[in-house]
Amino acid sequence: MPTNRRVAPLNRLLASLPRGESQRLLADCEAVELELGKVLYEPDARIRHVYFPTDSFISLIIPVDGTTNLEVGLVGNEGMLGSPLILGVDVSPLRALVQGAGLAWRMSAVMFARQLGRSPALRRTLHRYLQVQISQLAQTAACTRFHVVEERLARWLLMTQDRAHGDEFRVTHEFLAYMLGVRRVGVTQAANALQLRKLIR
Repeated sequence: MPTNRRVAPLNRLLASLPRGESQRLLADCEAVELELGKVLYEPDARIRHVYFPTDSFISLIIPVDGTTNLEVGLVGNEGMLGSPLILGVDVSPLRALVQGAGLAWRMSAVMFARQLGRSPALRRTLHRYLQVQISQLAQTAACTRFHVVEERLARWLLMTQDRAHGDEFRVTHEFLAYMLGVRRVGVTQAANALQLRKLIR
């Protein structure tokens, strides 16, 4: 649902642009409230909007088979959702699920392509962001392959803490199992181990 444009706080990716470029981009955006659990993209579906989260954050999920999913990335106010459009691809390879409700700037994919075509500063910034995102995806793949559930859970909690901008957030074991692509009992054991070490409560 659209909200007042002046209410939305900072997106660090947009804030890193020269002031004039950032203002031009924001002029073509609308501030929207992202609801917890809302699916913004589906795999193999056309990308119709890009999102620049401010105090919301979004999970990037790949369906592994008919019943299993795995979170491979997280987008908060450091970035944007819709990075395939930077490369001229208008179809999402992943599901995008709102994990932290809040505000985001939204722009149509058509307008984003226009802005990208006329702004070298925007292209440079987004190319750097794309490189960071690719590195994070590679790190997630390595973590999923070589780390035990406890280490993967700790990493997920730290990444979520960064994007939630606080030390407290609520999440169920069932949801964590869904994000990490493991059984619920594995998450419970890992969470208990972290709790015994006084790392979480």
